[in-house]
Parts: sequence; structure tokens; C-alpha cells
Amino acid sequence: MKSTALFSVAFLILFGAGCGSVRRGEPFTGVREWKDPEIRRGEVQFATHCYQCHPGGEGGLGPGLNDKPAPGWLMKTQVRTGLGAMPSFPKEVISSEELDDLVAYLLAVRREK
Repeated sequence: MKSTALFSVAFLILFGAGCGSVRRGEPFTGVREWKDPEIRRGEVQFATHCYQCHPGGEGGLGPGLNDKPAPGWLMKTQVRTGLGAMPSFPKEVISSEELDDLVAYLLAVRREK
């Protein structure tokens, strides 16, 4: 019973993180000079795997990411499992290290704003 309740809560959090207006934040623009190599690598992962559906961090095929307050662990879960139209990205596509870099990049951009 507890595991069902926990699963339901986790699902609602994931579902809620993906809801909202498609255009609520400003797109990521301009050239950034990241000093942290982890963030630079995460920017490459974003360009490779995420930009197509979240152009500039804004809404496109997927929702905008710029204004999402989701914590890092939830972002990782959504990348791994997918949700709605978002595909899942298994470790064969995005390794654990690359996923860590990607989330570090998203959190850094959020802090920058």
C-alpha cells in the first residue's frame, strides 16, 4: 500500500512539473563562458538531446524549461523515464555522467537568471 501511494505521489510530481504554459520564460540566448567543465559538457548534452524540443530552453514540441522549479533528481527521473510526448533516454543514449552534466547545466542557467 505504501509503495502504491509513493508511486502515485511521484507520478503527480512528475506530471505537475510538465504542466503549464508553453511560453512562460525567456529563451537561453547569447554566448556563455562557463568556467566549470561539467556545465560546459552539460551545454553540449542539451544541444544534442534537448534543444530540438526545448529550443533555447523555451517551449517548442516540449514545455519550456526556463521556469521549471523541478529539483535535479526529478529532472533526471524525467529524462530516464520520459513522460507524455517526451521520450525516455536510457543510459545507452545519455550516460549517468552526461546526465549529471546536463542537470548541472540546467540548474546553472536557472541560477543565472
